[in-house]
Amino acid sequence: MLSPMTPLPTQRPRRLRRTPGLRALTRETRLSPEQFIFPMFVHEGQSDSEISTMPGVLRHSIPSAVEKARETQGLDIPAVILFGIPDVKDEVGTQAYADEGVVQRATRAIKEALPDLVVIADTCLCEYTSHGHCGHLHEVSGQWTVDNDPTLELLAQTAVSQARAGADIIAPSAMMDGQVAAIRAALDGAGFAHIPVMSYAVKYASAYYGPFREAAGSAPSKGDRASYQMDPAGGYREALREARLDVEQGADYLMVKPTLAYLDVMRTVRDAFDLPMIAYNVSGEYSLIKAAAQLGYIDERRTVLETLTGMVRAGADAIITYHALDAARWLRES
Repeated sequence: MLSPMTPLPTQRPRRLRRTPGLRALTRETRLSPEQFIFPMFVHEGQSDSEISTMPGVLRHSIPSAVEKARETQGLDIPAVILFGIPDVKDEVGTQAYADEGVVQRATRAIKEALPDLVVIADTCLCEYTSHGHCGHLHEVSGQWTVDNDPTLELLAQTAVSQARAGADIIAPSAMMDGQVAAIRAALDGAGFAHIPVMSYAVKYASAYYGPFREAAGSAPSKGDRASYQMDPAGGYREALREARLDVEQGADYLMVKPTLAYLDVMRTVRDAFDLPMIAYNVSGEYSLIKAAAQLGYIDERRTVLETLTGMVRAGADAIITYHALDAARWLRES
């Protein structure tokens, strides 16, 4: 029992947490389906196929991608981002920039059916090359890596092809030096000066990409991506330098990928630049939650919403997330 002389607190923060309504009134961070971007894998097949490492995520046929995009829009999610999986891969990823490539055809189909839905085209070559790297591969001092400058031309061709197909945003993810400038110049020269570039500005060589590589069949057959994606221990200076270079080259959005292990980096980039900030809640982050939920270790709904809220709190204006449809439904219910 408290002594009569014990001073009681005059400030009582719990007063503002007593009921759901009071908590809602004082929330600083708010989560909405309008902040989500839903990623979709599109392949050449006539039917959908499951991805063993990503429960609930499919490789869609083009007709299925249109229906999934329709479902996405119906949940008030404003955008999808497309990743293509071609039947035929080669050394230079020809199907990435083919006008009849799978992403180009899927973009046209979705925009025809749903003209108001924003379609973002991931602009990279790793899903399209036979070796799984993000561009023109060559060997330097016994190490396999991507030849930067020849790859810029391929990325520029890909961006123009995607814009010609109707993509609303071009999203280069190859982490080549100068890729934003090359793509901006190519888009402007082809009459697409109005198409924005969403730069994967700060993208790490992360273990969290494992499920994606299984989904897209894009694991490198030799070498790794550490020579062009960022070192996870690289620090803030490297992140700010990469972001600054993309801003100077004409990027319209900045992205940090992955997000969960790099929330501090996203906050730093957010504070340094005034462009819209995109978080990519990547495949490994998704699969960790799904696996733990299936084992009964965590509450999936609460964990997903808490995770996404943390990304917004760290500075994200929008989140690319495989949880998008479930999260939108949960937010509607609550």
